[in-house]
Amino acid sequence: MEWNELLGFIGGALTTMGFIPQVWRLFRLRSAHEISLPFTIFFIVGIGFWLSYGISKGLPSVIIWNAITFALGWAMLYAKLRYGR
Repeated sequence: MEWNELLGFIGGALTTMGFIPQVWRLFRLRSAHEISLPFTIFFIVGIGFWLSYGISKGLPSVIIWNAITFALGWAMLYAKLRYGR
């Protein structure tokens, strides 16, 4: 593995792992009032583009971490729609 791909794996892991506690908190508290719906939608679309980019370039670090973050984004959207009222 090249050093730049290793950097991608480390950076992706850190940013994705940083996002997990927020999503976990939404479901634990069953409250998503503080989460912006436009933010969540833009976030999911943006991550979808990053995932597409990673697939088109064949970059495993971009594909793996953005696929996980994409799923977390959808979980956040679900929580927002269910608990955000």
